[in-house]
Amino acid sequence: MQPYELTASEASALIADRKLSVEELARSTLDYIAMREPVIRAWSHVDPDLVLRNARELDKTAPRSPLHGLTFGVKDVIDTFDMPTQHNSPLYVNHRPGQDAACVAVVRHSGALVVGKTDTVEFASGGRRAASRNSHNLAHTPGGSSSGSGAAVGDRQVQLAFGTQTGGSHIRPAAFNGIYGIKPTHGIVSREGAKMYSHTLDTIGWYGRSVADLKLVGGAFRLPGLDGAQAPSLRGLRVALCRGPNWEAADAWGRAALMEAGKRLEAAGAKVTEFDLSAPFDGLDAAQQIVMRGEGRAAFLPDYLGRHHLLHQDFRDMVENQREITPAQLTDAYDLAARCRAEFDTLFAAGSGGRGGQFDVLMTPPSPGEAPEGLQDTGNPAFNSMWTLLHVPCVGIPVGKSERSLPLGIQLIGPRFSDAQLLAIAAACAPAIHAGGRLDPISLG
Repeated sequence: MQPYELTASEASALIADRKLSVEELARSTLDYIAMREPVIRAWSHVDPDLVLRNARELDKTAPRSPLHGLTFGVKDVIDTFDMPTQHNSPLYVNHRPGQDAACVAVVRHSGALVVGKTDTVEFASGGRRAASRNSHNLAHTPGGSSSGSGAAVGDRQVQLAFGTQTGGSHIRPAAFNGIYGIKPTHGIVSREGAKMYSHTLDTIGWYGRSVADLKLVGGAFRLPGLDGAQAPSLRGLRVALCRGPNWEAADAWGRAALMEAGKRLEAAGAKVTEFDLSAPFDGLDAAQQIVMRGEGRAAFLPDYLGRHHLLHQDFRDMVENQREITPAQLTDAYDLAARCRAEFDTLFAAGSGGRGGQFDVLMTPPSPGEAPEGLQDTGNPAFNSMWTLLHVPCVGIPVGKSERSLPLGIQLIGPRFSDAQLLAIAAACAPAIHAGGRLDPISLG
């Protein structure tokens, strides 16, 4: 096995024991990126000389944390002091912000090795699409807007990577690339230094190749209760299997992934109960769009005024309020979200971070199913938007593949600020859920 093939957790243990140097991992990683980048196109910027210099410096010190020396990709809407942040936009070609975003600073101070900037949908919101491709089937998208981050981890080019989510931009690519991802509780990770789209929705998350990898990064961000959270027994674990209000948008493979994951958990002893959310939750998708587009007007106004001719029409339309979003609509959307957040938390048992409800975790689709063909359509966020607006943590877990070798997954969801317990539950569930193999499609008739 080459060093780049190691998961973050495996490499962390070897580096701590001085059985693997950071430079060895870096050289293996850069060699593999050089071979794969012409095919996968995950990166907007990699400076091999800089990576090797930083790797050598890390080898001069004792490991600072379990992240020491691990390879990290940074979505190119997140600032880095030593690499350009270009947002996949003609407005920001070779833009050098001169300071790390807060999330990058946290992992750098913890010893992580930032390898480069990963390609993204323009401003993580619209306009130009990333050039990145799905390593499992090159004719298909890796998803978006965290396209390059999902593709890079999915192709084993880095062990970890940052993504962002305003609608479904982080969890959906996790499913499309067959990897693990966490969208934390909104606000638990500072988004200072990342491009703002919607202050109510924007959330920074990360990808890895296992739940253990996700937990390593969670430790750097001091997720509340992470040290004390223990993986529960699957026997008796109460799982709400929730199709969600957009089940009709799921394809045969997406439906198969959710139902197969439910069967696997039941076979392992979990108590899986089909569950429908109450009627008010049906309005959350529309509310999320109102909040996102309404707040996006302010986010893109400076560039609209300063460099209008370079700004994509998608953002001009947003600033000009082409959807005619009113203050009353925004108020209603905020109020609906607040009511549903409080109700959602009551579904979960106190031991899972909830308010004494009947479930330990909720399981639902992370995407409609297969990654779309081509690069223009990065996927429908119908199975993500409401959870982003609810501010709840989500963990994506692979299940298997379709007949076109496209990965399929599910997401586990908990109440707000239950991130540590959700990762513990995911650690218990993942061995049963991620059994791999081709799934059998479920008829849509």
